[in-house]
Amino acid sequence: SLLAGLLALSLLVGLWWHWLDLDSQPTADPATRAADLAFLRERAPPRGRILAVVTSTAQLGDSGRRGGYELTELARAYYTFVANGYEVDIASPRGGEPPMRTDDDMGAADFAFLNDRQARAKLAATVPLADVDASHYDAVFFAGGKGTMFDFPDDRTVARLVGSIYDAGGVVGAVCHGPAALLGVALDDGRPLLAGRSVTGFTNAEELFLIEDARQVFPFLLEDRLRQAGARFVEGPMYLDNTVVDGRLVTGQNPWSTWSVAEAMVRALGHEPVVRERSGEELAVQVLQAYRRQGMDAALALRRRLPGADKRLLLMHALVAAMQGHPGDAWQLQRLARG
Repeated sequence: SLLAGLLALSLLVGLWWHWLDLDSQPTADPATRAADLAFLRERAPPRGRILAVVTSTAQLGDSGRRGGYELTELARAYYTFVANGYEVDIASPRGGEPPMRTDDDMGAADFAFLNDRQARAKLAATVPLADVDASHYDAVFFAGGKGTMFDFPDDRTVARLVGSIYDAGGVVGAVCHGPAALLGVALDDGRPLLAGRSVTGFTNAEELFLIEDARQVFPFLLEDRLRQAGARFVEGPMYLDNTVVDGRLVTGQNPWSTWSVAEAMVRALGHEPVVRERSGEELAVQVLQAYRRQGMDAALALRRRLPGADKRLLLMHALVAAMQGHPGDAWQLQRLARG
C-alpha cells in the first residue's frame, strides 16, 4: 500500500541519515568571538590599509528577489587582512548600513564578525564610495553577493577607485559576483584593466543552476560580460575553490574561494600569510577536488586523512550531482560524506 511504502521510505531515509552521522560534526558556535580565532592571535605587525567594498543593492531589479552582499565573503576576507597586519575599512556605493545576506554555511569567522563590536560599527556606517581617498589604501577587495551585479559594473566611482589603486601599485581583489566591479575599469594608459587578463568569477553554470531565469533577473551574466571585456575567463568545477592570480589582480570563482583570494592578495602585497588552520569547509573542498582530479580511491584516502572535512558540504555536492542527473557521482560523494 501507499502507506506501507511511505513508512519504508521514511525508515530508509532515517537509516541513511543515521549512517551519515552528521551530529558527530557540530556546527560553528554562534557565540564565537574574534578572540577565539587562533590565527588572529598570530597577528602580523601593522602594514597598511585595505578597503573592503560591499553592495548597497537590496533587491534584484524588479524581480522581488533579495540582493545584498554575502557576509561570509566579507567576514573571512576581513579577518584574513586583519591577521596579516592590515587595518580594514568598509565602503559601499551609497554608504551607511548595507543589506546583509547570511546562510547555513556560517563558520567561526562569520559568527565572530557578527559579535565583533568594532567590525559591526564599521559595517553600520560604511563609507560612501564617492568619499573614499584611494591613496590611503594598499589594496581593494570587492565582496560578492548578487546585489553587486546592479551597482558595481560600469560605475564611474568604482572604476576610478580600482584604477587609482592599481595604477599606484596596489592590489585589486574580488570574489564570486564581486568581479563585476572590474567591468569598465581603464588604467592610466587607457587600456581596459581586464583586457587579456586571466580572471574568474561566478560562472554561468553556477548561476543558472541556482536561478534558472538568471538571464531575466540580472542585467547580464557575469561570466559573459567578463569574456566580452576581453578577459581570459578561467572556469573551475562548480562550487569549488578556484582562485586566479594575474599579477596584482586576484579573483575567486565563488564563496568557497574567499579564504584563498584574501590570502593570495596578502601574497601579492609581498607577505606570506600567517598560518591559519583550515576550516572544515576548506578540507571538504580539498576532498572534492581530489575526487574530480584523481578519482574515488584518492578522494577516500584523503578523506580518511582529513576527518574534519565538512560532511554537510560533501553532502551538498552529492545533492547537486543528483539534481544534474549524475547518480554515480551522487552515490560516491555521499560515501565521501560518511568518510
